[in-house]
Amino acid sequence: MAQRKGKTGNPNGRPKGSRNRATVEMKSWVKELINGNMTQLEKDLQALEPKERWTIVERLMQFCIPKQSQVDVKAQVAAEYAELERLLRSAPDAVVTAIADRVRELKEISKTVKK
Repeated sequence: MAQRKGKTGNPNGRPKGSRNRATVEMKSWVKELINGNMTQLEKDLQALEPKERWTIVERLMQFCIPKQSQVDVKAQVAAEYAELERLLRSAPDAVVTAIADRVRELKEISKTVKK
């Protein structure tokens, strides 16, 4: 009997965050290719015009350095407040005082961001 749309024989499916085997193999192959041809790649880059060279370097950097995501200040402040509240519930008095001071600082920062 055919399975219903959206349902599989494995109700758990592939674990979240696990990588596709083909993707892992391809990344490994590309890494080996680059590592095995590093000298030639450097020579080829040097043969390019500066603008072309830096365009390629910029594109390659995407795979080495994670892209910066835009941080929503309000969300960041809300996350800070939530963490502070969690700490307040389990902290000794000296820590509570330090947290209260930090909350006041965050409120001041929040006021300047709203302007």
